[in-house]
Amino acid sequence: MNLFLKQHRGSAGVHALLAVAVFLLAAGAARAETITMASTTSTEQSGLFSHLLPAFKKASDIDVKVVAVGTGQAIDMAKRGDADVLFVHDTAAEEKFVAEGFSARRYPVMYNDFVLVGPKADPVAAKGGDIVAALKKIAAANAPFVSRGDKSGTDAAERRLWTQAGVAEAGQPVPNERKGTGYKECGCGMGPALNIAASSGAYVLADRGTWLSFKNRADLAVLVEGDKRLFNQYGVMVVSPAKFPSLNGQGAQKFVDWVISPAGQQTIAAYKIGGEQLFFPNAPAK
Repeated sequence: MNLFLKQHRGSAGVHALLAVAVFLLAAGAARAETITMASTTSTEQSGLFSHLLPAFKKASDIDVKVVAVGTGQAIDMAKRGDADVLFVHDTAAEEKFVAEGFSARRYPVMYNDFVLVGPKADPVAAKGGDIVAALKKIAAANAPFVSRGDKSGTDAAERRLWTQAGVAEAGQPVPNERKGTGYKECGCGMGPALNIAASSGAYVLADRGTWLSFKNRADLAVLVEGDKRLFNQYGVMVVSPAKFPSLNGQGAQKFVDWVISPAGQQTIAAYKIGGEQLFFPNAPAK
């Protein structure tokens, strides 16, 4: 065989190998699957998703793109068909979302609780186990209080608690001036709200998960906890592919099935900071 033929065959072999490699890469890219999740700042800023989603990826080979905003914004996003999965913490709003046909079913996933955080000196003597009594003291003393004010699940819980504190009529919005002159809305996520409270010596209602992962505590401490009214339930839903045919309903259902399965529930329970568990799985057994 002459030199030209040897070189030609060698070149053809290289081209063939390159073609196979390109084909395999393209096939792998075609198999790659992604879902978009609209969720809360608490699940993201607490670090839970950095722990949870790699385990789901390993089990399913599905990537999850998280858009972390307040619960109200996450629900609005899902209602526009901009998310495959909704993972939030406002049970009443979630049930309304299902009733309006945006999802076939809501699944309870996990819970933790809210805590009232404030300066260790606690100038209004809010410390104790009664959140409503604490809010009344804060309002009466015009003490500084940072509210999320962002239509999040935490914001919704806080508004309910202010109503229970009697500063508004049942079913009516609470006038800000009746919460005390120290009350301020930041229109921000949980982490930024805690930062503002830390820098200004203010009180703030926080979810325990974000509080435990929050490092810039300054002089802040948990002052009220354990009140049953501070219970914080999370739910997950597949956004309706019937309403939005372009959504990845199958991938979304795989995530929901996994996160409520024993494997997903055990992964949630295993997430701890400083030895303290942040979220407690409570999906009903199938």
